[in-house]
Amino acid sequence: MLRFKILASVVPLLAAAVFARSEIGSVSHPCIAIGDTSVELTSLFWTAGLQVAFTDDPAQATVRVQITDDADAADFAVVDDGASDEPGACQGNPSTHLVAISGQGGADHPTVYLSTEGPADYRIYVRSTTFSQKEAAALIVAARGGHRHLQAASL
Repeated sequence: MLRFKILASVVPLLAAAVFARSEIGSVSHPCIAIGDTSVELTSLFWTAGLQVAFTDDPAQATVRVQITDDADAADFAVVDDGASDEPGACQGNPSTHLVAISGQGGADHPTVYLSTEGPADYRIYVRSTTFSQKEAAALIVAARGGHRHLQAASL
């Protein structure tokens, strides 16, 4: 009887671990490499070192990100219709920082105001089938820990 109780309590834990592992391993999440580190979006919020929230109210934002139609004017551009210069830059990187998009703002994580008009802390250009504008904004903000303006990033 004791063996059955142990088995009954371990099976759900194993199932949860397998599900979490398959979620992390099989799903491709947007990721950018910056120097020796990388920043990757995760859908598992409890594994994220940073959560980024979005707001429609510019007064509540801690970071403003402008969507631009001019790649030359952008601080960060995502275009994935060609071959990458750095294939697998985020794969197997031990210094990957995980970030999640939060549904609510908070004092402990950055809150982004995403718009097509300035002023802005960052300007992004996104033409991608794998990155949404919101995901690109979350990655660029998370790359600096929620702080303003960053150096250079690559896919």
